[in-house]
Amino acid sequence: MTLVADRPEPGTARPYSFPSVIRTEAAGGLVVAAHLPGQLLATASLLLDAGAAREATDREGTASILAKALEEGTQKRDSAQFALALERLGAELTTSVDWDAFRVGVSVPVDLLPGAVELLAEAARTPKLDPSDVLRVRDDEVTALRMEWAQPGPRADAALRADLFGAGERYGRPLHGDPTSTAAVTADDVVEFHRSWLGRPGVLLVAGDLDRLDLKVLAEAAFGGTSGDPLPVDPPLTLALRDARRTILVDRPGSVQSTLRLGHRAPHRAHPDYVPITLAATVLGGAFTSRLNHLIREVKGYTYGIRGDFAMTRRFGRFGVSAAVQTAVTGPALADTVGEITRTRLDGVTEAELEVARRWRAGQLSVDMQTPGAIVGALATLVIHGLPDDYYATLRRQLLDATVADVSAAAAAHLHPGSLTMVIEGDAALIRDDLTALNLAPITDAAP
Repeated sequence: MTLVADRPEPGTARPYSFPSVIRTEAAGGLVVAAHLPGQLLATASLLLDAGAAREATDREGTASILAKALEEGTQKRDSAQFALALERLGAELTTSVDWDAFRVGVSVPVDLLPGAVELLAEAARTPKLDPSDVLRVRDDEVTALRMEWAQPGPRADAALRADLFGAGERYGRPLHGDPTSTAAVTADDVVEFHRSWLGRPGVLLVAGDLDRLDLKVLAEAAFGGTSGDPLPVDPPLTLALRDARRTILVDRPGSVQSTLRLGHRAPHRAHPDYVPITLAATVLGGAFTSRLNHLIREVKGYTYGIRGDFAMTRRFGRFGVSAAVQTAVTGPALADTVGEITRTRLDGVTEAELEVARRWRAGQLSVDMQTPGAIVGALATLVIHGLPDDYYATLRRQLLDATVADVSAAAAAHLHPGSLTMVIEGDAALIRDDLTALNLAPITDAAP
């Protein structure tokens, strides 16, 4: 057997073309479609402005419960009948909720898409929402959340989000709620959320062979019986940064590891610096070859992996770093992490690092866009963030053409190590003195 000592060099980037985008207004709504000639599978997704940001205070998790309850039957069919109707078409129904949108989708052989969209609309527009079904779904969600929150991570994530965006604000609460807020959701809350937000037409996203599809027929199926204008889009949140770092200690007695969550506010998704920001984050912590992973994992051996990235939505963004390290090296790992963020901000990136990041990001984009479902996800990004229809046609070239000066300037402008909130979840009795000795920031204890 022959061992290869040197890492293979990346090859020449292959050509890539995002499919043409077509917009059609019909039946009171908007259809945004991508043409995939010869594709035998098609995907459609109903995009509704009913994301988690619409939830009431102390009822976080309502939209997630509704998304799962859509599979419990409709006003026309019970859950078994609805499942059989999907099965007859070979269709798969999917639902999801994020900060910006509520989505209901189907994937099916292209010629069967009209019938599948009718079922999609039936589930989204006229769900049964029987109180007993809704409460059973809610209780399942609460159980899952309690199991999740018993593990390291969710409490640290929640503490970071609350500090960055305010515990009293919806963006300062977990996306899918927590065990307490979800347990407080009633069947009436779910029905009211559906009545308030899912009755508008929304946008139907379609990816498939459009030569075999009639977009107006799909629009009539998706938008029939709906009314109302699109909701106004609120502007991006003010990018308020702290003038000093702070440390929040989340006590987890007996833990053999410490969970690190570092972050600060960042720009929204449609920001013009998106490409250089993404590449700067890739160099810093977004790939296995990143600076953080190389130092904290490979050189120091403190962790199995560490990641740094920018998460961006329609109204806000967040720079964040996450890792789990051995308890005994919590202090050094935290100091080294802050040091790498600071170095990247001050010194920028090198051409060698950027070349790897450019090719990886551009190649990943090409690989990710191989299925109708992925194309529909890209169309959703265009609609939610108000991006031009040729955005993806030019994104790959922007990634490949980004310069060291561009990316270094983005790192200097959008990395703020002096404004970091640093959340450490671990055994406070064992790590407090080490964190105090670092003198990186004052320490605050999180509420139990």
